Amino acid sequence: MKRGLIQTSLRTSLIMLAFVLLATTLLALTYDRTHDLISKSEAEEKLSLINQVFPPGMSDNDLIHDTVEIPPSELLGNSKPVTAYRARFHGKPVAVMIEATAPDGYAGRITLLIGILASGEISGVRVISQNETPGLGDYIEIAKSDWIKGFDHASLGSVTDAAWHVRKDGGQFDYMTGATITPRAVVKAVHKALLYFSANKAMLFAQGKEK
Repeated sequence: MKRGLIQTSLRTSLIMLAFVLLATTLLALTYDRTHDLISKSEAEEKLSLINQVFPPGMSDNDLIHDTVEIPPSELLGNSKPVTAYRARFHGKPVAVMIEATAPDGYAGRITLLIGILASGEISGVRVISQNETPGLGDYIEIAKSDWIKGFDHASLGSVTDAAWHVRKDGGQFDYMTGATITPRAVVKAVHKALLYFSANKAMLFAQGKEK
């Protein structure tokens, strides 16, 4: 009787162990495949944004892998290190794509990707993430408005410090009536990113091995 119970218990344990091993294997396979797909999707999204702020054809390096890690900076609004992507042509610096965060949007943080040419001129700005009020603050998105293109070609040399504000505050940048907080935050973040670039240009373009 006891021998039968032992055999039954052993058989049950082995079956459960087999199920656990099978489930673990399936989870591992699913993770590997999903992880690869997610990584590929993230890389494609980044490349899509990079191509929007810096037109392809103006560099000959692999932008996704020619990067530099930027430590936390008050000017960029990043509390954690972020990655900047560098564009080069025949080894010479052409542009850098910097991630900056406006911490003071109407509904919280607004994360931006800012393309800056080696000359210090902005090649483009795009929103990576934001939670602004639909219908008001979301006009900073390129898919819903051309407002963000107002930064194209701006630089510290072409726009005075006093002009880096929305028109309501005496600056040169447009805004939507009734929705001033959002553009204020973005304009300030872009200005600070240019100041960061000006102070750290050598570091941003320092030659290094592509990853």
